Amino acid sequence: MKLKKICSIIAAGAVLVCQLVPFSSAASDTIAHDASRNVQEEGVGNPFNYGERNTPADASAAEIRAINHKMSVQEVKYALYKEIDEHWDLISVRLGQPEREKVYALFLGIGTRESTLGGNGDGADIETAFSEGFGVSSAHAYGTLQTAVTAFADCNPLFMKEDNVPEMFQYTFNESNFYDAIISNHMGIRKILHFIEIGINQEGLKGYQVVRGALKGFNTGWCDYTGDNDGYYKNYPDEIIALAHWYYDEGHLYDNVFTWTNAEAANKYREGNAWDWWGGVEPSMAEITQTEPKPEKIKGDINLDKSVSIADVVALQSYLLCRSELTSEQAENADLDSDGSVDGFDMSLLRRIVIKQGK
Repeated sequence: MKLKKICSIIAAGAVLVCQLVPFSSAASDTIAHDASRNVQEEGVGNPFNYGERNTPADASAAEIRAINHKMSVQEVKYALYKEIDEHWDLISVRLGQPEREKVYALFLGIGTRESTLGGNGDGADIETAFSEGFGVSSAHAYGTLQTAVTAFADCNPLFMKEDNVPEMFQYTFNESNFYDAIISNHMGIRKILHFIEIGINQEGLKGYQVVRGALKGFNTGWCDYTGDNDGYYKNYPDEIIALAHWYYDEGHLYDNVFTWTNAEAANKYREGNAWDWWGGVEPSMAEITQTEPKPEKIKGDINLDKSVSIADVVALQSYLLCRSELTSEQAENADLDSDGSVDGFDMSLLRRIVIKQGK
């Protein structure tokens, strides 16, 4: 069911003004995943051990944002890849793109157009269009991809529903979910697929125009084709694919290097039809048998909130002091040294993890 056009307008992704900064050759600039992996077949393998959340579910919005704020550009990149890898079969068919690293690059392009991937020192902690209050404006967006509130279930009922991607879980709209970087990425990817479906089934788009239209929809709320010279294409989807090509061609998929909207470094990738690089692919609504993956076991996640933080230290301490019990799942996660028991050695290892993460 269609509602008034004003109800479906979403975040417009303001152009960011950035300064050129030097990049170090520190260890964090090197590839984080096992270089021997077959990325095309296996993905990058989640080297930063992200869970289904990046932050504790019971933390305040300020605490959640502080954790996201500390993320490096490289961590922001791998957080995107983690969600892409989890839903690769679905994403590759819907986008029609069989090359995984090109899809990685596409989402880096989106993240750059919207947030410069935390390259201004913000990590994934970017929020726009919130002046009217939490969730009031359909343009209210957060995170690397600037995912708008409209992507979430149970948001303002006046907003157009995005319930056409049953293959991906749709999180409920609340501060805990909205401000979590991993969930925001998940919902941003889901939002792109929402417009892919509309582009194919309602607008009759074909080839690269499906993805091009979906990006336009992500920015404006409408993925209909409006002409090659339309400013919406030049300034948003066509800029995104040029930036994506820059990351891919210049070898910056896995390091801390970033670019920004309208950067001269990507000029050559804007020439001609920038989408030629994407390839002659055909997005499809073919049925996907892949099911939502079961949440992975996270060593150290004592309170089962899909992350490891000081809250888990408190929970383990309570158990070791005989003040509480652990379920079998909690005990499995608490046995960090895998010796079959939960004791002070596990507490020592857990504290090291939390200190290292800064959580």
